[in-house]
Amino acid sequence: MICVGAINIFSSGIGGGGFMTIRLPNGYSEIIDFRETAPLAARKDMFVDKEVFASVGGLSIGVPGEVAGMKLAHQKYGKLPWKRLFEPSIKMCRNGFPVTSELGLQLQLFSEFVVDNPQLSEIYAPNGNILKKGQILYRTKFARTLETIANNYTEFYKGSIAKSIIKRVHATGGIMTLDDLKNYRPIVREPIVGFYNDRKVITAPEPTSGPILLFLLNLLEKYDLKNNEIDGLNFHRIIEALKFGFARQTELGDSAFFKNKTKHELRIEEIISKEFADSVRRNISDNETFDPDYYNPVYEPIDDHGTSHLTVIDADDMTVSVTSSINKPWGSQVMDPDTEILLNDQMDDFSVPGTPDMFELSPSPYNFIEPGKRPLSSMAPTIIEKNGKFEFAVGGSGGKRIISSVLEVILDICDFDTNLVDAINKPRYHQQLLPNMVFVDSGFSFDLIKNLLDIGHVVQIHHINDRTFSSQIQAIRKFENGTIHAASDFRKQGLAAGY
Repeated sequence: MICVGAINIFSSGIGGGGFMTIRLPNGYSEIIDFRETAPLAARKDMFVDKEVFASVGGLSIGVPGEVAGMKLAHQKYGKLPWKRLFEPSIKMCRNGFPVTSELGLQLQLFSEFVVDNPQLSEIYAPNGNILKKGQILYRTKFARTLETIANNYTEFYKGSIAKSIIKRVHATGGIMTLDDLKNYRPIVREPIVGFYNDRKVITAPEPTSGPILLFLLNLLEKYDLKNNEIDGLNFHRIIEALKFGFARQTELGDSAFFKNKTKHELRIEEIISKEFADSVRRNISDNETFDPDYYNPVYEPIDDHGTSHLTVIDADDMTVSVTSSINKPWGSQVMDPDTEILLNDQMDDFSVPGTPDMFELSPSPYNFIEPGKRPLSSMAPTIIEKNGKFEFAVGGSGGKRIISSVLEVILDICDFDTNLVDAINKPRYHQQLLPNMVFVDSGFSFDLIKNLLDIGHVVQIHHINDRTFSSQIQAIRKFENGTIHAASDFRKQGLAAGY
């Protein structure tokens, strides 16, 4: 995580937060929630009629949790000294490293913004021109920041780094305080668990969208996909399931802030139950699709972004599936010049009170801003067991497309016996209810697409390499004979590695 955040600064890093699904060799699992929180001075109407400030500038910054999350995981399960974990990244940042293909692409895509940002241009356009793939960049200030955290992580939340962050936040119009950083705590949560045919599915609870992943698997289980390849009918059924899934996502939020917590917990238990899936499945027509209101969304859907994902397994079979993020590309666009920490714009993941949309759906009060609250996320770091043993871990980046992409990889592995590389790299499809459109990668057959059109779906085909419409999946699988397969999505030019 430290190294990925240092290189892929545009999507993750210690200025952000996320979720970690952990499975120990004995089968015990837990979640570390290090999602960002709203500052104590935040108010639910702070972005009414000024939503641009939710995604750019100091007001958009949530209290970062990644350092605290990593520290908690290390305290519970770490073997190496904390300081040693930082040494490779410190050396890399100090001595310089070549611009990777993905970083080079992101610098080109956002070149105008990077050049105009004094803090970023000092690193990524030192001579006035954006660095290109293969050129060496240096992050010497960030190396010092990592060194400080390695020696004493509390400097991030109570010491010199905290003071520097708050100074920069205030200079860019933000409201976060030293007390916000001082009082931040990651949360250890119980995972939510479901079963898909002969597999046990372990994923994260709210405020992630893990409950929606379990709902979707329950909904699709009785279609017996294993014995029915992705033909036109099952393609349609999965898309209809996604529409119902994203309708249910509108009922999620930070469970600690529901007025009637017991009632909400019972509702989540219902949503992830087999019985609820059975009742919803009866509303899926094999020859028709419907307008969004048919799927009964309660509120206007959220629209989250970005992220990075890692899956890791060690020699003892301890497994971690972790998704971290600073939200939109380049986060809040606020970098602290002294520490070189790029800060998140996670406040943009909250819902903002306002008038109903064109479908008469109001923004979700479950996801309104409250002091200390965590915004809803589409992240779903997941671990799968078979016969009581670890089988594979999976997760992804890409906002709302995380849900459909993680689902499709699980189906490919469990039902269609697809190898890990092909499961991750094959064309994907996505339907998030609003807009009421199926987004399809290039590469699907004409007959499959025509079948969707004949049923009544609106289909948009885009190139499989079009980053605007993609999610990127990372996964590890272990076979009964001990062989381990790992794969990283070509869409983000990732690579699997082992040592």
